[in-house]
Amino acid sequence: MTTSPPRRPDTDLVPLPADDPLLFTLSVDELADRWSDAAARSPIGAEAMTGADRRAQMQGVPGLRLMEHAGTAVAAVARALAEDRGTWARGPVLVLCGPGNNGGDGFVVARRLADLGVQIAVVLCAAEPRPGTRDATRNWERLASHANVERMHAPTARDLVMLGRGVEKASVVIDALLGTGVKGPLRDPVRSAVLLANRARSEGVPVVAVDTPTAVDLTSGEPSDPVVTADVTVTFHRPKVGLRTKAGAALAGRVLVAPIGIPTEADRG
Repeated sequence: MTTSPPRRPDTDLVPLPADDPLLFTLSVDELADRWSDAAARSPIGAEAMTGADRRAQMQGVPGLRLMEHAGTAVAAVARALAEDRGTWARGPVLVLCGPGNNGGDGFVVARRLADLGVQIAVVLCAAEPRPGTRDATRNWERLASHANVERMHAPTARDLVMLGRGVEKASVVIDALLGTGVKGPLRDPVRSAVLLANRARSEGVPVVAVDTPTAVDLTSGEPSDPVVTADVTVTFHRPKVGLRTKAGAALAGRVLVAPIGIPTEADRG
């Protein structure tokens, strides 16, 4: 007996990612279809997105909740992509995180995938042993008691080299290092983390980027050096101008736009 793919429900009834009971049963194509309203919105740049995020929180949407929706969306896409590529659960999921809120999204990804029963290696790629924002720190701390999660701190290039041994066995790599472009060449440990993500991809491990590949500017699409090449990028709330440029699109791979609960009123500055 054959079954038809799930029919896309009325978009007004589609739950946000962290509230969606079907999310981890869907393919990448089905996730894109489920979030098609967000993808159909007009694109914005990095500054406009930062403003919308800030205004949403001023209107009463907790930053932790935005982070929960964002990380859950990425986790669902990562599982679906790895299933499609035949790499799911063959080895640990490697989550490379920076110290900011992009890394905080990555910590949510780690927790949500660990809840599925797979092993997770989550790496804080930063000089300091704790994340640099309140919301990211909360999600980092939540991982401490999770049986399926190994938390690691990688402050140097040498740490990333050691960590990268056997990376070809990973199920999927999550790039949650930087959410915006940077001026000039990247510095370690983020530089070495980018090289590790690209090496994993060259070995056949799928790479999913959080919001933008590190380090592609969401406004201009211009990359820093080095830069992550992703198979899929999950960006949030609206399409991003930089990911539609020739350079940005080539590095982002397939782009999905996930809603995270920012009200439309927050777009108006």
